[in-house]
Amino acid sequence: MPKVKTNSSAKKRFKITGTGKIKRKHAYKSHILTKKETKRKRNLTHAALVSPSDENRVLSMLGMR
Repeated sequence: MPKVKTNSSAKKRFKITGTGKIKRKHAYKSHILTKKETKRKRNLTHAALVSPSDENRVLSMLGMR
């Protein structure tokens, strides 16, 4: 059986934590930042977790399921 290829875009966007959760970055932090509030931009800086309903999809893209 052939190996499962990892989705290249997924491996750049997601990281697996030590407990097995999936970290992701927030959207809306790359450009057109002048019109956004400082507080909003600061809150978008921190990493978030992928929702449980999307975890299986992300793990399959990473070749882990």
